[in-house]
Amino acid sequence: MRSPFLVFLISFIVLWLSARVGAEFRKRHLLEDDLRHDLDVVVAAVLTLLGLITGFSFSMATSRYDQRKSCEEAEANAIGTEYVRADLLPTADGARVRNLLSDYLGQRILFYQTRDEVRLELINDAAVRLQTDLWSAVQATGQPPTPLLALAVSGMNDVLNSQGYTQAAWSNRIPPAAWVLMLVIAIFANAMFGYGARRAKPGVIHLVVLPLVLSIAFLLIADIDSPRSGVIRVAPENLIRLAQSLHPR
Repeated sequence: MRSPFLVFLISFIVLWLSARVGAEFRKRHLLEDDLRHDLDVVVAAVLTLLGLITGFSFSMATSRYDQRKSCEEAEANAIGTEYVRADLLPTADGARVRNLLSDYLGQRILFYQTRDEVRLELINDAAVRLQTDLWSAVQATGQPPTPLLALAVSGMNDVLNSQGYTQAAWSNRIPPAAWVLMLVIAIFANAMFGYGARRAKPGVIHLVVLPLVLSIAFLLIADIDSPRSGVIRVAPENLIRLAQSLHPR
């Protein structure tokens, strides 16, 4: 879900209409007293199932959010380590690697901060070009293989791998099937809740409160699960601190 607030709006409207349909259906098909207890049991069971699935989806979203934060930290550590290991290379090659790493670090910070998809494509293209230059820089030193050179090459490999892990973590989202399942169960729950209203004209608690609460829960899950949308986002704090330490004012 790219827009958490759109998820909230759509889910609230759909769930409110479900409760309303249930209430209107009750007017045409009155519920017998001996069946009310059975309906209450079914409604409680459906709401319990909905709560479990919502909680499971929330857990999935938070685990992916934590994974994205861990990948950002790993990227900062890998870039910082390779920046230091550049001293193991010949002077000219080491200076080139450090300059390229500084540029690459700036692109990685922009990757976390941008929300524009078009700009993101440009950032990713620039990062790929810098990765190619970085790998070429540590390979084309003109020096025979040594343990120190191997250490620098290994550090560069960690830099490139950490970016791949980050890309995978940002693409790892809650499956659409899970969203569909939550929404379908929520629709049935609200329809049965409206149908089981004991008053002839269901009030706010039947038509508004439950749809609103569920929509807020869906909003929170979608916000956490959306890396570039909403309010809850992964900030490149470690990358920014690294950039500040490499270029102190």
